[in-house]
Amino acid sequence: MSSKPASKDTSRVLIVDDHPIVRQGMRSLIDQEPDLTVCAEAGSAGEAITAMESEKPDILLVDISLKGPDGLELTKSIRSINPDIPILIVSMHDETLYAERVLRAGANGYIMKEEVAENVVQATRKVLAGEIYISDRMRQKILRGVAGQRAGSTTSSVERLSDRELEVFRLIGQGHGTRRIAEELHLSIKTIETYRAHIKEKLGLNNATELVRQAVQWVEQQGISKSG
Repeated sequence: MSSKPASKDTSRVLIVDDHPIVRQGMRSLIDQEPDLTVCAEAGSAGEAITAMESEKPDILLVDISLKGPDGLELTKSIRSINPDIPILIVSMHDETLYAERVLRAGANGYIMKEEVAENVVQATRKVLAGEIYISDRMRQKILRGVAGQRAGSTTSSVERLSDRELEVFRLIGQGHGTRRIAEELHLSIKTIETYRAHIKEKLGLNNATELVRQAVQWVEQQGISKSG
C-alpha cells in the first residue's frame, strides 16, 4: 500500500516488476514527489490485474520481463479491461526492439532502466498528462520508419519475431523447456512447439540446439536474469 497519505491532487502509481529491489528503488524515487505516490506493487501479471482492480491506480509502471505473461502481454490485457489508464513501460531491454511493440500494444511510453533514476519521474508525469514518452533516439527511428527510410539491412532477425514469439524466445533463453513455457503462458504444449518452429524459421536455425544456443546468447546480451 501507499507509504504516504494521498490527496486529491496526488497521482497513484502501481509498480509492476518481479524484482523487489527494483520496485523498492522506483518507490523511493516516486514517493519523494509531492504529486505522486505508490499505491501498490506487483510481481506478476496476475498480481498487477488484481492490484489494478483493488487499488484503482492512476498509472502503471510495468517491466517487460515478468514471470509468466510478460509486460507486453500484460499491457494488452490491461487495455482490454481499461482502455484509458496510462501505462509506462520500464525495461532493461534495448528500446529499439521493444518501444514500438509496446506502443502498438497500447502503452503510453517506454523508458530504459538505466534512465530510471534520472528520468522516471519526468516520464511518469508526461504520460499522466496524456503524452507519449520515448527517448529522442527512438522518436527519430520511428519517424524515419514512417517516412519510409528504414533500411532492411538494419533490421535484426529478432525484430522480425512476433510479440508472442519473442516472449517464447526469451523464456527459452532463460532455460525454460516447452512444458514449463506452456504452463507459464497458459498455452498448450502444441502451441509452444508451433511458436518454436516459427522462431527457427524466422531466425534461419536448423534445429532445437541452435535455437537454444541463440536464445541463451540473446538473453545474456540483453542482461536478462536467468530466473526471469
